[in-house]
Amino acid sequence: MRIELSEEQKMLQESVRRFAEEVVRPRAKEIDESGEFPRAFFDQAGELGLAGVAMPEEYGGAGMDTVSYCLVIEEISRVCATSGVILSVNNSLVCDPLLKFGTEEQKKEFLTPLAAGRKLGCFALTEPGAGSDPAGIRATARRDGDDYVLNGNKIFITNGTDADIALVFASIDLEKKHKGITCFIVPADTPGYSHGTHEFKLGVNASGTTELAFEDLRIPARYRLGEDGDGFKVAMATLDGGRIGIAAQAVGIAQGAFEEALAYSQEREQFGAHLSDFQAIQFYLADMSTELDAARLLTWKAAWAKENQKR
Repeated sequence: MRIELSEEQKMLQESVRRFAEEVVRPRAKEIDESGEFPRAFFDQAGELGLAGVAMPEEYGGAGMDTVSYCLVIEEISRVCATSGVILSVNNSLVCDPLLKFGTEEQKKEFLTPLAAGRKLGCFALTEPGAGSDPAGIRATARRDGDDYVLNGNKIFITNGTDADIALVFASIDLEKKHKGITCFIVPADTPGYSHGTHEFKLGVNASGTTELAFEDLRIPARYRLGEDGDGFKVAMATLDGGRIGIAAQAVGIAQGAFEEALAYSQEREQFGAHLSDFQAIQFYLADMSTELDAARLLTWKAAWAKENQKR
């Protein structure tokens, strides 16, 4: 595994940091308090290729690798965790499975606008009784001629309030448990699709965490992602990559916190000296920096492993 970033990755990191400081940071506090989805940010991120960092250019992406994706999520999350998770979900939980499991027709119709930032996606797996155990989902999909009819509810869906496209997991046969789970691409303007109230949390509020409901929602069979019963495989493969994005987000948040702590220690004075002049404080800061570097390198290693199809 190569530890040093390439020149292209360094340039990406610098440009995204500049974008984060100039565009994202000024509104970070405001959008988190109001819960307003930062549409202007997402549109600009799409123009920069940040909505589909590791997606091929032919499908609207930036054509970069998974480590580069981590750099993007870290730099954005460093100044705004909400904006970081919006991009992370769109990249790794929506674009990635469409690239891996989608047909050419599905990629052109759905992946391209998602990777280019013209559409926003969400990943609808979690249910009231099926969170850590996705095999227990109760949403159903019934085949009816050339269509599927979906019924059920999802909860805690990130980007759910504002998503244009949802990847929805439902069972074609509840008796089959995880072997009956199937994934569907569902446009949010489909009749029978609705979302509940925006859930306000301790933070990360502008990413639109909400409940989704499907009532006799009819979609064509060509919107099925993979084959009948492939949904559990799609979900597990997707979550592997999604967790790398969450790790990058956590590193970004930690980096931002460290920079705030360091700056405060260099400004605050006690007993005639700055806090950063006291050895005990220096020890704290050194430990924080060391642990931060270790977390970043572990995240990059996971990204490298995904890129090279290693586990």
